[in-house]
Amino acid sequence: MNYRHAFHAGNHADVFKHLTLTRLIALMSRKEQPFAYLDTHAGIGLYDLQGDQANRTGEYLEGIARLWNDATLPALTADYMRVLHDMNPDGQLRYYPGSPELARRLTRERERVLLNEKHPEDGRLLKDNMKGDRRVAVHLGEGWHVPRALLPVAEKRALMLIDPPFEQLDEMQRCAHALKDAIGRMRQTVAAIWYPVKDQRALKRFYQDLAGTGAPKLLRVELLVHPLDTPQSLNGSGLAIANPPWGLEEELRELLPWLAQKLGQTQGDWRMDWLIAEQ
Repeated sequence: MNYRHAFHAGNHADVFKHLTLTRLIALMSRKEQPFAYLDTHAGIGLYDLQGDQANRTGEYLEGIARLWNDATLPALTADYMRVLHDMNPDGQLRYYPGSPELARRLTRERERVLLNEKHPEDGRLLKDNMKGDRRVAVHLGEGWHVPRALLPVAEKRALMLIDPPFEQLDEMQRCAHALKDAIGRMRQTVAAIWYPVKDQRALKRFYQDLAGTGAPKLLRVELLVHPLDTPQSLNGSGLAIANPPWGLEEELRELLPWLAQKLGQTQGDWRMDWLIAEQ
């Protein structure tokens, strides 16, 4: 319950995660049928990069700040950067959107945004930040219960982000359980699990657990900013995406080399493969 994402807002992992999320929303929006967006560990939704917490770490300087005035931005970053520029109309990078704000701004009027945050103070801030949008519902419960509590959804399509703080040793295992719950309750759910790339032994077990979830297909995508064997470091981050919409793999093959080059610190790299290939 101590984790506060404001310390890490806008860092390399956020850029990778949120840029991918905007592409998931865009690709799902190609179909007329609405979908529901679900966020299991939503945070507060909006972050002040000049606030005390973000300034104390300065992690955003190695993340979104590297892209802010970049002249080589690929076309696929347009939705993501448009939200950022709308939030910072004076041209100075200060405010950063969490996944709830990106989903709220990029989903269509007929779509619902279902958010959950367990941290009491962050939950209150999330409610304050989302108030006034009738499409948004904020729940203040245990994030791991979201698949069982909210799936299946009436919309018949769902996009779910599972993004826990990874403070507890069993959270990778719980991510796999949550994905299994989601697929069991609504097989067509598009579910993205964000995870840190640090402990290779833990990751090996995690990949095995993910492969056993029963998802129809599961794409593994990782962006590295340090070599995998760098000790005591967040070497990068990954997304395990169940039922990715058609076109995502091709888009990420275009985006990831550019992101690795822009966000790499001691060494930028990436990889993408299928943990569960479509039958």
